[in-house]
Amino acid sequence: MHLTVREIWTVLHGMGFGAIYLLAFAGGMAGLYSLRPELLTAEGVRERLRRMKVGLWTMAVTSWLAVISGTWVVYIWYRAKPVPGADLAHYPRALLVASQATAGWHNFGMEWKEHIAWFAPILATTVAYLVHHYGRRLIHMPEVRRVAMALLLVAFATAGVAGVLGAFINKAATIR
Repeated sequence: MHLTVREIWTVLHGMGFGAIYLLAFAGGMAGLYSLRPELLTAEGVRERLRRMKVGLWTMAVTSWLAVISGTWVVYIWYRAKPVPGADLAHYPRALLVASQATAGWHNFGMEWKEHIAWFAPILATTVAYLVHHYGRRLIHMPEVRRVAMALLLVAFATAGVAGVLGAFINKAATIR
């Protein structure tokens, strides 16, 4: 099996950074939900917060890596303009917009994906900061926990939409 440098970057962007981020969401959400006084001992709070801080900061960093690698590495190859007479298979955007049947993948999918994806790292970083800043005080601040969980849910949804659109777009016009 042979992968080009572009294919390696595409896999790293989506299935590496993106997948780690999406998988870490469940741990972050469960940690925030269960951070309640009736569910934890003092020792449990310490252990849970340490794990949550590491997990949420890791999630924030991987979401930034996914968006940055997508914007400044993979997206450059996607948007490349073909030279006259070139095989459009090597120019994903041009290949998609060349046909009415696939133009929607670019006109809606990629245009939406490239903007919505930036919400994920911004919101994930916000949640990581909230947990880092408030720490054990979060146990007695259900409103802040609910806000953090809502932000984390929106971050997950935006990353999920961007990931699904990216997978479909890559299936329709692979970056080679």
